Amino acid sequence: MNIKSKGKPITKRLSTVKKSNLKTKKKKSGAFRPQTNIKVKNFEPESDSAAEEAISEMRAKYVKKKATSSKNASPKGFARPRFSNNEDISDSDDAVANGADAEHTSDTDNEEFMSNEMSLKKMGELPPELDMSDSELSDDEAEDVHKPPDELEVASDETDDETVPEPPGLVTLKMVEEWREKLKTDKTSSTISCVVKAFHGALNRVAAEEDKTAPSLRVVGSSVFNAVVQLCVLELQPAIKSFLQLPPGKRIPPHKCKKWVKIKTTLKCYLADLLKFLSAVTSEHILSVLLKHLHQMIPFVTNFSNVTKGLVKKLVELWSCGEETIRVLAFMCVLRLTTSEQKSLLDKVLKMMYMAFIKNSKFVSPNTLPAVNFMRRSLTELYNLDENISYYHVFLYIRQLAIHLRNAITVQKKENRQAVCNWQFMQSIHLWTDLLGASVNKPQLQQLVYPLVQVSIGTIKLVPSAQYFPLRFHCLEMLIELSANSGVFIPVLPFLLEVLTNFDFNKKHKKVSMKPLDFTCILRVSKGQLQENGFKDAVIENIYKLLLQYMANESHSIAFPDMTVPAVIQIKMFLKNCKNPNYCKKMKQILEKIEENAHYIEEERKKVSFALSDKKAVSAWENGIKLQGTPLAKFYTSWNKMNIQQLAKKATDNVKLGDYNIPVIKKPVKSTAGDDDGPVELFPSDESDADEFFGAEAQSKKKRGKRGSKKQQNPKTETKIKSEMKIKPEEGEEVEDIVEDFEFSESE
Repeated sequence: MNIKSKGKPITKRLSTVKKSNLKTKKKKSGAFRPQTNIKVKNFEPESDSAAEEAISEMRAKYVKKKATSSKNASPKGFARPRFSNNEDISDSDDAVANGADAEHTSDTDNEEFMSNEMSLKKMGELPPELDMSDSELSDDEAEDVHKPPDELEVASDETDDETVPEPPGLVTLKMVEEWREKLKTDKTSSTISCVVKAFHGALNRVAAEEDKTAPSLRVVGSSVFNAVVQLCVLELQPAIKSFLQLPPGKRIPPHKCKKWVKIKTTLKCYLADLLKFLSAVTSEHILSVLLKHLHQMIPFVTNFSNVTKGLVKKLVELWSCGEETIRVLAFMCVLRLTTSEQKSLLDKVLKMMYMAFIKNSKFVSPNTLPAVNFMRRSLTELYNLDENISYYHVFLYIRQLAIHLRNAITVQKKENRQAVCNWQFMQSIHLWTDLLGASVNKPQLQQLVYPLVQVSIGTIKLVPSAQYFPLRFHCLEMLIELSANSGVFIPVLPFLLEVLTNFDFNKKHKKVSMKPLDFTCILRVSKGQLQENGFKDAVIENIYKLLLQYMANESHSIAFPDMTVPAVIQIKMFLKNCKNPNYCKKMKQILEKIEENAHYIEEERKKVSFALSDKKAVSAWENGIKLQGTPLAKFYTSWNKMNIQQLAKKATDNVKLGDYNIPVIKKPVKSTAGDDDGPVELFPSDESDADEFFGAEAQSKKKRGKRGSKKQQNPKTETKIKSEMKIKPEEGEEVEDIVEDFEFSESE
């Protein structure tokens, strides 16, 4: 087949093809992309057989080039060869040398054919024999092609009825029961570790901040959660003791057991989780259960210092801010923890508890007073554990109190006075008086009695006005208790009698109060309260109480007659000047008791044969008189019992019965003025009692109309009044009891 040439030599035509290839390479590197601006020239071969041969040869050539170089593939799957200069020249030279002009087309014709083929490809009119996009792929490429399966699987409708297997690591109630049985019999630590992991999963479920690492066991559902917590609280501690083979009667440190290494890490994780759980719980019932369990686990807690620090902080917080039962349980845990590790923990625990006590005693009210008293008494017990550490703490804090008092005395400013006259300062003094009074057998702490007494007396003298009489009475009461417990003589009488001489009880009051003021939760009274009669009543009550208490404590002293001479003189002066009979009655009674006790001591002193310089003989004589009982001490004990009952009645807000509930009277609803036709009630109001006693007077008085004229009363209204005044029912009538039935509880 002869193909017409364009009249140009072969070398020139090859150079034009080379230049066109270089232009396309400069535009974009990578696979060859044909130019879109090439004009398509249609050509018709001379015969169909020659065209088919040429096309077959070109196809074989293209397939060969594609197999050798996969990088030159067309974007749409059409294989295009990438000719180099040497290959083009060699092919063209071979074609010219062999004279195969009829069998091979020229390069120009090839270019025209390829452009024509691409245009047809875009138009979708390429013949099937020229389409080489997917049919002529290699074997390796054919294997990578995805082929859909012949038959597709369809989900059946019966899958809903089948039971879904539980995911691995999910805790069930059945597993919890199995662990409960294994904890009693298993001698290895595998069951204990499983229970600890389950508790960690349960904690991770309710914790606010989840761990980054997912737990190996997951707890889903409230029933499973409660079962896991109950298992740990009830069964874990006995299982650990049996695993470590700890004898029940002896106290052996757990870290000295042979199997401690096997369970150490597991136990540390459990205690850390228990502390997190304790911090997250707010329910009082759950807190009490966890604290009881923690009290059992304290021998294991002391082996982990990191857990112990966090636990002490949480326990001190519960001790200072929790409810009554929570406070007691937290203190029991702290006490056991400090006694087991006294050398390393006692100092830190005392500092933390003292700061928490001062922080929570800033405001004292009838509601918070029991909690403050509990903290003070429990802290006193902890300070009595070690005398050396306690002396350091007490000396340091009494010195701080003295510094505050010195600043208030020297500067004389309101801020400095407020730093002394507050509840935190007073509760601190109260704490140290209780401690020094309870540590009589510890001579090292008894050396601090004198500075504490000086601080208390300085506080009394700081503001001697009548507004601060409550503060004075609080300080004097603490000094009287310290003197009674420690056996040290403290001059309290001058500060009590000073109130009787300096304050004018004859001054008329401007306001009237029904009840006397209660100084229990008051340090300072206002100017308005000073003008009430209740203030004077409260002052006399407190003086009577403190005088009687102090004289009863000193009633067995051999110097009692001489010591009470100034008090007797000032009380007699008060009785001479005071015009209030109620106040005089109280002071006269205590004066008689003092004189009676002084006469008794004088009679007993006449029988003494030893010298007053013999201290041992004097103390023995005083102890004998104290055991026999003095008249003033006997009177004080009987009065104190009555006073305690009165305080209990005030606490229950009940005048008649302090320990029982009184019956309640039902008040029927009053009928309106328009209900004249309804039945008459038996007791329409509380005024029926007055009508019963003053019925004749009510009948004698009649309503009057206008002035100067009298209206005759209607007989119907007269019968109605008589029926209302009738209290006792007639025969045959039944009257319901208006008093509710009441029962006393077993606790009462």
